[in-house]
Amino acid sequence: MSLGRRWVLTAVAGGFLTGCTSAPGPAERSQDPSSPPGSGPGTVPTPSVAPPSPATPSPKPAPRVTRAATVARYGRMTPTGWGFTAPGVVTKLPPAAGRAIALTFDACGGPGGGGYDRELIDLLRARKVPATLFLNARWIDANRAHFEQLASDPLFEIANHGTRHRPLSVSGRSAYGIAGTRDAGEVFDEVAGNQDKLTALLGHPPRFFRSGTAYCDDIAARIVAELGERFAGFSVNADAGATFTPAQVRRAALTATAGSVVIGHMNHPAGGTAEGMARALPALLAAGHRFVRLSDAVH
Repeated sequence: MSLGRRWVLTAVAGGFLTGCTSAPGPAERSQDPSSPPGSGPGTVPTPSVAPPSPATPSPKPAPRVTRAATVARYGRMTPTGWGFTAPGVVTKLPPAAGRAIALTFDACGGPGGGGYDRELIDLLRARKVPATLFLNARWIDANRAHFEQLASDPLFEIANHGTRHRPLSVSGRSAYGIAGTRDAGEVFDEVAGNQDKLTALLGHPPRFFRSGTAYCDDIAARIVAELGERFAGFSVNADAGATFTPAQVRRAALTATAGSVVIGHMNHPAGGTAEGMARALPALLAAGHRFVRLSDAVH
């Protein structure tokens, strides 16, 4: 079996559905239907004026989870799983999304990972295809002008791809030769460091996080949730870390079905991702699929 085929099969295997709840609509004011006092023969009814309701105080933001609190709570826990899935990890869209597919693209940063695939982004814009972009702190620092353009484009949602692009482990596990975080404190640093950067740049915190390599253990995934982000996995691996040829990318992308979360990369312009996606998107659209950002479907 070829390497490309193994990647596709690995990416499609496993996964579970996440819940979706709708936000409640605005509350409606009620009016007192009772008759005004003072009515009777020879009198003019006086309208009743209800006293003004006291202003509802704005809710205070939840206290920021600290590194010390994270270490105290999770530092002695032993993980029971390691891989692409863990409780709470989003690998599929909820059933309410129908035939929607979520395209997600990582920008990893660091040595050899700081490129910008303009052709891919131009393709998405030309096709008006939304996507969620997972940006690493190092990539943002090396591509500030590109970041600002992407962040200002409503077609795209900016998400957290970590501070140093490390697999997320509380015990130092590695993936693909990349050393993972060594303990709960380093998990906090990996998530919160780029979370703070993105919050300052965007004006609001990112909603989704994906670790370097997308690997995590179950304890690390709980820390991500406690920091207020959803861990985003995937169900279709479109480019195998930007190593696939355009033909392989096309074949992998075309395995996407209703509810799939597709992972690719936007930091390797010399790879086959842009051309392969250009070949796959027309077929997926013709099959009746639509594309969404993760936040459009996962609530």
